[in-house]
Amino acid sequence: MNTVRLTTAQALVRFLAHQYSERDGQEQRLIPGVWGIFGHGNVAGIGQALLQAATTGEADLPYYLARNEQGMVHASVAYAKMRDRLAAFACSASTGPGSTNMITGAALATTNRLPVLLLPSDMFATRAADPVLQQLEDSRGGDVTVNDAFRAVSKYFDRVSRPEQLIPAALAAMRVLTDPVETGAVTLALPQDVQAEAHDWPVEFFRRRVWHVGRPVPEAAAVERAARLLRGAKKPLIVAGGGAVYSGAETVLRAFAEATGIPVADTHAGKGAVAWDHPYAVGGIGSTGSYAANELAKEADVVLGIGTRYSDFTTASHTVFADPDVAFVNLNVARLDAVKHSAEPLVADARLGI
Repeated sequence: MNTVRLTTAQALVRFLAHQYSERDGQEQRLIPGVWGIFGHGNVAGIGQALLQAATTGEADLPYYLARNEQGMVHASVAYAKMRDRLAAFACSASTGPGSTNMITGAALATTNRLPVLLLPSDMFATRAADPVLQQLEDSRGGDVTVNDAFRAVSKYFDRVSRPEQLIPAALAAMRVLTDPVETGAVTLALPQDVQAEAHDWPVEFFRRRVWHVGRPVPEAAAVERAARLLRGAKKPLIVAGGGAVYSGAETVLRAFAEATGIPVADTHAGKGAVAWDHPYAVGGIGSTGSYAANELAKEADVVLGIGTRYSDFTTASHTVFADPDVAFVNLNVARLDAVKHSAEPLVADARLGI
């Protein structure tokens, strides 16, 4: 087997530079760059690897200087949203408070199903230098660090305690980042000594990989059940969420509204699914919504939710849909969201489902 000797950080940088996503035949860089603040824990690891990549051209992974760890995660989440979740930045921070400053951003990303790769530096795997800086000394166990706080707000978490663990961890990270259902914050905690530890890596690990983002097809029987409910509706309403935008369903959604005459309200994430001046657009819905949308929601007997997770803002804490017999049809790529409100679920890509 052909191998190349690199540090764990150098291997990670080279790996990330060769990851691509693809949907509908369009390929793009999955990880276009790395935000970072360098300090205790990542200067000799990720910092050195990014500098080497930039000066030698060994890997094309641009570095962007940040001034606040939480801010760089929020910027990365905004970028992923703008790219319809087909690209995601990585964020590196130093051991201790530098890394834990990213936790709020991780919660934002996971809550809103937006991909971001977090690379918090961690305590020494060898524990030769305990305690390090803001290391959490837990009397219940020696393997607990402050980065364990990321577990609750990450869709995938792993601690790379040996160089060879990076291979399955990095591949799993890319899988989650490109999964429309499971995506969110992905955290690879990197002990600072392991970042700088050399290892013989299989060359295969660094090949160009294309992660295909599919469009799940709706089940025919589920489509018929949904259509039956909509056909029988007297006052139907569509609620367009972020999934309608991320799937590129804007054109077919407008055509569907025009063909059926069903008005379209939108959530915060669904802005743009239907243009504000479209004849069937009634504006935002819920506690920060428009009068028109909320009045229609109050009277709706069937609600077609497309790509929405029905947050409390959208539903005005379950008060906006006032008809006691209101029924829901939820078109969503995630079954978790498709079955909310005891709905008739239509588990599929939003564009194909419409």
